[in-house]
Amino acid sequence: MSGLIGYPSQIWVAVAPVDMRRGLDGLSAIMQHSPGHAPCAGSAVIFRNRTGNRLRVLLWNGNGVRLYQRRLHQGSFVPPKAHDAVFALDQTQLKTLHY
Repeated sequence: MSGLIGYPSQIWVAVAPVDMRRGLDGLSAIMQHSPGHAPCAGSAVIFRNRTGNRLRVLLWNGNGVRLYQRRLHQGSFVPPKAHDAVFALDQTQLKTLHY
C-alpha cells in the first residue's frame, strides 16, 4: 500500500467473513470485540467478504481511522485456516495484497 499509508506495526486478518455493507463504525466495532485489537492501537485489520473477492482494511493513521477497500475482478482472497478469530500478517504478505 505504498504511497497511501505507512506500514503498521501489526497487521491482523479477521478469519470470519463480514458483510461489506458495514462501514467504518461497524468494522471498528468488530475490532473492539476482538481482545487486543482496538482501532487506535496502531495496527491494521483486514476483513474479507464471504466470496473472497473484496477486502476492507481499517488502519489507524495517528489522527483517525482510515478505511481502504480492494475488489478483485477475477479470483479471490483465501485466508489460511486458523483456529483464532484473527491471525497476523507480516509486511511482505501485506504488500502482496496491494499488487
